[in-house]
Amino acid sequence: MTPAASRSITIRPARPDDSTLIAGLIHELAAYERAPDECHATPELVRAALFPASGRAQAECLIGEIGGVPQGFAVFFHNFSTWRARAGLYLEDLFVRPEARGVGLGKALFCRVARIAVDRGCPRYEWNVLDWNAPALDFYRSMGAVALEGWTIHRLDGDALTRVAGMDRPTP
Repeated sequence: MTPAASRSITIRPARPDDSTLIAGLIHELAAYERAPDECHATPELVRAALFPASGRAQAECLIGEIGGVPQGFAVFFHNFSTWRARAGLYLEDLFVRPEARGVGLGKALFCRVARIAVDRGCPRYEWNVLDWNAPALDFYRSMGAVALEGWTIHRLDGDALTRVAGMDRPTP
């Protein structure tokens, strides 16, 4: 990236015609996170989730461009804090293509989502980071973020989720 390219950073809301681009960026992120086989995003699934024909979108997406070329994205959605009785913003993914790193696009995406959180009155802006991702951890620390000590993320998926979901039926 040239210094001139860094001056032409733009952040824009994703559009339905970005669904293929977004699915591709998601697959690039999955490869970066060493889990390409776990990624099942398709343009059709992205379009249905972010730009449904009816109902509410499940998440929002920003596209980051350098010199008019899409080079990254941020996907986020509202979560809820019962203690604050208000919605917060959760950053699901922030990704910048490796060749576009180092010119401020990631920071611009991160800060734009923070601006959206503040504008919407959200008291929190949260995300997860893989333990091995030192560049991301360093970046978030430089922005003033703190890791939440004493909290462990848990997840149910696949067969375990299906099994637990079946436990809600009353026993005869």
